[in-house]
Amino acid sequence: MKAYLDIFIAFMKISLFTFGGGYAIIPMVERELIKNRGWATMDEVMEYYTISQITPGLIGTNLATFIGYRQKGVLGSIFGTLGYVLPSATLVVLAAIFISNLAEIPEVQHAFTGIRIAVGALVLDTVIKMVKNNLKDAKGLVIYIMVFICAVLPYGILPVFVKSPVTLVLVSGLAGLLIYREKKEKV
Repeated sequence: MKAYLDIFIAFMKISLFTFGGGYAIIPMVERELIKNRGWATMDEVMEYYTISQITPGLIGTNLATFIGYRQKGVLGSIFGTLGYVLPSATLVVLAAIFISNLAEIPEVQHAFTGIRIAVGALVLDTVIKMVKNNLKDAKGLVIYIMVFICAVLPYGILPVFVKSPVTLVLVSGLAGLLIYREKKEKV
């Protein structure tokens, strides 16, 4: 039972002490899951993030499910997911109760401005780390540039489905498969 509680607590800490979700949680994931617990490597976490981009649900929730499953099977995935979701769900319920009064307070608005800036810095740090870890050659750089261009072009220039993250990830995966697969020698 201790192993399940460890999974629950690890993901509860990640959920409680990070703001912004998605890529903003990577520094906490790196510290808590990779360095402190050794449950995954950064490459494995990035693979889980990639899978999470094309599966339904939130990235952090999917990550908790994948790593919990890897540690202790189905029950591990349930404990990981609950650990990640419960703090946020509790805060959302509390915020819904009190938000109408709090949203008008200038200090609260200023605090959220600061939090958004901090989350932006954390996401930028994560993007820089991901680019350094994943761009190993010119072929990868070409895929990166093409996806970046498709992502930032305004709507109307490209069809909406092309700008979809699912489409970009799937096309990038296909490009990686075609570009990086090893050619078999003919005998």
